[in-house]
Formats: sequence, C-alpha cells, structure tokens
Amino acid sequence: MESYLERLSRVFDNTRVQLVTTAVAASAVTAGVIWGSQRARRATRARKLKRDAVDMVDFDSDVESVSIATDLDSTSSTDSNKDVVTRHTQISLTPNEEALIREQLARHYAFFGEKGMAQVRDSFVVIVGAGGVGSWAALMLLRSGVQRIRIIDFDQVTLSSLNRHSAATRANVGIPKVSALKMNFAEIAPHARVDARISLFSAENAPDLLSGNPDYILDCIDNMDTKLDLLAYCKRNDIQVISAMGAGMKSDPSRVQIADIGDTFEDPMSRAVRRRLKALGIQSGIKVVYSIEKPGKVQLLSLADSQKESPGDFSVLPDFRVRIVPVLGTMPAMFGIAMGTHVLTELASFPTEPLATKGRHALYARMQRDLGNREQQRALADGGAQLQMNPDDCGYVLEEIWRGKSALSSATDRLALTRWRRDRPMATSNCVCMTKDEADKHDKLTGTPEDHYSPETVAFVEKRFEEEKQLSSMR
Repeated sequence: MESYLERLSRVFDNTRVQLVTTAVAASAVTAGVIWGSQRARRATRARKLKRDAVDMVDFDSDVESVSIATDLDSTSSTDSNKDVVTRHTQISLTPNEEALIREQLARHYAFFGEKGMAQVRDSFVVIVGAGGVGSWAALMLLRSGVQRIRIIDFDQVTLSSLNRHSAATRANVGIPKVSALKMNFAEIAPHARVDARISLFSAENAPDLLSGNPDYILDCIDNMDTKLDLLAYCKRNDIQVISAMGAGMKSDPSRVQIADIGDTFEDPMSRAVRRRLKALGIQSGIKVVYSIEKPGKVQLLSLADSQKESPGDFSVLPDFRVRIVPVLGTMPAMFGIAMGTHVLTELASFPTEPLATKGRHALYARMQRDLGNREQQRALADGGAQLQMNPDDCGYVLEEIWRGKSALSSATDRLALTRWRRDRPMATSNCVCMTKDEADKHDKLTGTPEDHYSPETVAFVEKRFEEEKQLSSMR
C-alpha cells in the first residue's frame, strides 16, 4: 500500500502531469457551468410557455365532476352557451401561445403549408359517435390542428371500451365517453374548444346537434337507423360527411378502403346502407370507410338462455343491438384514423384520390373474359351452359377465396381462373385461381384432381371451398 502511494505521489510531482490535470479539470468545470446555464434558461422559458398555454384556457372548475344526462333524448347536455362551439367561435391566442402551437404542429405546417394549415385551424368539425372509431378520428383531428370540435355520444365508458377507445382509462369507467375525450384533449391542446354533447342523435334533434355551420361531419354511429337519419340530413342540407361502416369482426388492415357509397362492394353493411339510401333517393355523394374483408372467421356472441325469450329487454336503448360484436381494437382505430386523414386533406385542400376497390376492376374484367373463353371451349367440347359469373364474382373469387394467389404455387403474377372439377358446374365454389400456364395445363387434364395433385394440394383447395360456403352467405 505504501509503495503504491509513493508511486502515485511521484506521478503527481511531475510538472507535466500537473499541468494536464489542471487543464482537464478547468475544462470540465467550464463545460459544467455552460451546460448548467443553458439548462436553466431552457427550463425558465419552458415554464413561461406552459404558464401562458394554461392561462389562455378558461377551464371548467368541475370538469372532473361529470353528471350523467338522465334524458338521452335531450338535444344537449350543455348547461351554458359558453360551452357551445360553432364555426365562428373565437380562438384568442397571445404571440407566445401561437409560437407554442406552431411548434406543436410543425410537421403539419411542413406538410400542408401555411394556407392549408390556416384552413385546418379555422375549421369546425362534428363527430357523431365517440367509441372506437369516433374517438380516434376526434383525437387525430385535434392533434392535427382542428381547434373547434363537437363530439356527440350518449354512452359511457366501460371496461370493455378500453381495448379500442383512444383516450379512456380505468379512471374514466362510468363517465360519458365525450367527457373522457374532453378531459384528455385539454392535456393535448388546451387552446382548442371542445363541445362535448351527452346526447343520443336522432332525426328530431339533428338541427340542434349539427348546428353551427360545420365544415365536416364524421358519422361514427353503429346503429343503422340512426346512421341513415344522419346521412340523409347531411345530404338534404348539403353538409360534407364521411361515414364509417362496420369495423367489428374484421382483422385485415389491407382490406380497408375509402370510396363513394355507390362504389362499395363485398361489404354487407355498405350494401345495406347503400340500398336503404337508394330508397331515400340518395345513390352517391357520400364517402365511406369500409372493409372488403368478409367477417366469417368470428361470429356474434350468442344470447344467454335467459335473454332469448325477450331479447329487446336487454338492449341499451330501443332498436339497438343486443348481441355483442367481437372487435379487434386496432381495426376501429384504423377506420377512425382513415376518416380523420381524409377530412384533414379535404379541409387543407390537399388533393387525394382514394382508389375505390384498389383499382382492380380492369383485372377482374380481364379474368372474367379469360374464364369465359375457357368455359366456352369446354361447353363446345362437353356441352353445358355458358359462364354466369360477372367481373365482381371473379374479383370475389380472386381476393376472398384465393387471396390473390395461385392455389398451386402461391404466385401472384399472370393469374387466371378456371374450373377445379370438370364434372361439376362452374360456380364460385368450383373456381380455382392459378397462373395462366398452370390453368392451361389443368384444363387439359382428365379424371379428377386427386389423380394429378398431391393430397396436400387437394385438401388445401377443398378447405378454401368450404370457407367459400360461409363467405357466400355474406355477399
């Protein structure tokens, strides 16, 4: 130990070592002083900006204490005019507050530019329905710069809401969904004006709930009759609207589409809405977010034996569904974010052109012509009826049954449809997807598929045809 200390003493007795040590220590002290000074200035500036941001909002003192509306048919839960938001509601900001908000929205200013963001921030948007779809649409519109928002919903947060709601927490269980959103939004954009209406939308209260000259309305309602009332009101009053179709029982993100209601296909809810709107004289002009995925993998949860006798007694409200729809929480979020994105681009005059059904109609038409030629040759050789499948049927077979791939090689190029079993009539349940070369060879085979393909291939094809029996009932 003594020898170690002696060596250490001799080292520090060296003049060069002393100079180097002094220089390093001085540099460290200087850097520390500079860093500490900069950190203190940043902290002081941040505290000032935060104080300015908080001071600019007149928070409700009782925002944490929310009373549940007892009359769900009332037009609004708003107690005073100061909570009502319209297109002309003033947003007053100090220079410091404006600087803070512009920094918060810097990426969107870079995307839309000054003019586009001015239009977004000057807009007024109404979201009807604050569940899995509506809460995400509202959240992203707020985060993107929309400063005047009205959210309408009668329902309360439940534990089962937490798998898909954008803002609700366990602490929010039991309070209205719109109130949970308003409290969350105050943390994100305290300058924004949020009009939270605890109300059930209906045709009778539509003039009040949709008042204020909104730039856009987002229909996130999951009740068919109420949805139709909202869409019909918007069309009659020339209000821009986008509607969400069913996100429940869906799981494939790649099937989500935005299209005019008149261009939708392969979606049961879109078809039902389209038909009922047509009966009201509305055939097009309403954008919808929907999925072409067939919800055949999961089923509605069955009613308990005690509910089957009088199922209507167990619904939340008259005419609302009783059975529970299985929901993968990410899918409503995707629908809501897709709606929010479309509305933002419209508000900012940023041109987008949604591809209805992925722009594959030309492919379906070509495959239908090719299949018709194959069937015509077979009819000449064997007799029988001509092809009865249209391009949409071919698209259904290609996308839904065969996932856009050859049943034999999983190839995705130069695809064709052909009859699987020669001794059975052509139908969606006997139509297989192959490459053109594979289909040409297949058409020349005699006997049954079992004579030429492996048991695994035959079993795979037959399994897909079993799936088709379920899917066809939903077309």
